[in-house]
Parts: sequence; C-alpha cells; structure tokens
Amino acid sequence: MKNTLIAPSVLAADFGNLQRDLEMINNSNADWFHVDIMDGVFVPNISFGMPVLETIQKHAKKTIDVHLMIVDPDRYIKTFASLGANVLSVHYEACTHLHRTLQAIKAEGMKTGVALNPHTSVTVLEDIINDIDVVCIMSVNPGFGGQSFIESTYKKVRQLKEIISRNKAETLIEVDGGVTDKNAKQLVEAGADVLVAGNFVFKSANPTETIADLKKTASL
Repeated sequence: MKNTLIAPSVLAADFGNLQRDLEMINNSNADWFHVDIMDGVFVPNISFGMPVLETIQKHAKKTIDVHLMIVDPDRYIKTFASLGANVLSVHYEACTHLHRTLQAIKAEGMKTGVALNPHTSVTVLEDIINDIDVVCIMSVNPGFGGQSFIESTYKKVRQLKEIISRNKAETLIEVDGGVTDKNAKQLVEAGADVLVAGNFVFKSANPTETIADLKKTASL
C-alpha cells in the first residue's frame, strides 16, 4: 500500500475560526499543512502574509508546506524559513535563476519545491530534478480556490514520474487544484505522492472524515 500524503490547503479554511481548523488538521489523518502565499502580482489574488503564517506555525504540529505565488521569491526565503516553513515551493515562471533560488532554500534548512503552471512543460525541470524535493503540478490556474481540475494533469504527472525515474531522483510529485475523491486514485496511479485539497475538505460536512476518506482512497 502506498502512503499518499494529504495536504489540506489552509486557503480554504474559515479565517474566523483559523485555530479551530488548524487543530482539526493536527488531529486528522492529514500529513501536511499547505499554505498558499499570493501577492496579487504573480497571480490575480492576494491571500495572506507573514502574520498569518506566524499563527499557523504556533499551532501546526505537522509539516508546513508553503507555496509562494509571488514575484521575486528570493527576497523572502530567509523570512519564510524563520516562520517555520518546512517545504518552500517557488514558481518556475517567477524565477530567473531557479538553481540559485533552490540552493538558497536548501541553505536555510528547508526542503526545495518548484511549482509549475498548467501551461509549463515538466521537461523544463529535467536538468535540475535532483535538486528538487517536491514538484507541485498546478492542476488549476493559480490564484483562486474552487476551480475545476484540468484533465491533462494526469499526463503531466506521468511524464514527470518518468523524468524522476530516469534521473534516479527522490523528488515527490504534488498535485494542487481541484483534487477530490473522484480523481485522487487516478492521480496516485499516474505517480502523485502528495495531494493538496482545499474546498473539497473545508466545504464538506465533516472535514476530518473527508481527509480520512481521501487518504484511504489515495493509498489503496
């Protein structure tokens, strides 16, 4: 049985009851906290910044997976390390010198992550795949929750899995956007290791149960 990691997206939580929702993740079968940082420039939306991440760090008892959807992420690498990020993902499309950025993330003691927009081919990562701990494949256009899953994602996951195998890398494949119990098994079969779920978890009647069911479905 494969242990697929489930990473509820805090962006979909109830900000009026943030501590409650963070404790729910702590006490659930979830593995990671997925935290989206948006600047309104790289993506057409602003999420939250350092003070909210500081609050998450205070309560989170599991891996904090920070996904930067911002321009010039290099400026904030040290800051996010100090705020408790365990995995820091930057967008390929936002980094002029991606290898240097990854080295800077590693130097701060964090796992390195690279996120790819739906239009970006996984082949761009071939030469640096051994420097990447997690590749986050966007299965929706970044910026807003609640979007429909892009079907070509399965093919991208399979292509990326081939690149990882060919280079004998240990990179994890994360899928972010529109993940539900309807596509989880298919994504894992294609090669996904980490599933990010936002609205599917937090808009459900029983988020704890939804996480447990998703984990079970994805780990068969």
